[in-house]
Amino acid sequence: MPSAGRITTMQPRAARTRQALVSAAAGEFDRNGYSGASLSRVSRAAGVSVGALTFHFSNKEELAVAVREQGGAATTTLVAAVTARREESVQAVVSLTLALTGLLESDVAVRAAARLAREQSGEPDWFSAWVPAIHQQLRHAHEGQLGTVTDRAAVAALATHLVTGAEITIRQRARRHNLTAGQSVAELTRIWEMVRGGFAALRGDADVKDHRGDQRCG
Repeated sequence: MPSAGRITTMQPRAARTRQALVSAAAGEFDRNGYSGASLSRVSRAAGVSVGALTFHFSNKEELAVAVREQGGAATTTLVAAVTARREESVQAVVSLTLALTGLLESDVAVRAAARLAREQSGEPDWFSAWVPAIHQQLRHAHEGQLGTVTDRAAVAALATHLVTGAEITIRQRARRHNLTAGQSVAELTRIWEMVRGGFAALRGDADVKDHRGDQRCG
């Protein structure tokens, strides 16, 4: 029977092995998806035997859950930090999408969690970690921030599509080994600048129409 001291020294080692397996699995799921992922490739990438892998995770489903949990936790932490800034509604949505894109660039577990959320049912669901926050921010948007008050749903859909598109683009770049830090964030920033310009144009049109209406009434 191992001594108490032996057990204590084994615990950090087991934790390191488990984390190495989760990190290796994140890369495998990100590249190949759930159905294409191989436990043998995960064990080789982590530098452990398949037996050590199955000691910590009895099957691929358990590994996927661990990756989804890690990616979801990182995303939840980021969303909380961004929304705590209390920016105006539309700017908060922009900030969320940019921060999420940066996280997707830098954290393979987040990318893997996003892919697994599409390919598997169950919890945790990566999209539920941030999509509700988009809608929540836009509930507080007043008509002067958007072209019309009915634009809230369109802006929420746009934000969701932009993040999802960034995720796919980042994964493709990572696969081709030409992923540059900040590139996708810079691209998304330029897109939002054009979109916000469209909002301003819509507000300008509305102001002109209102002014003409006031003149006719006068």
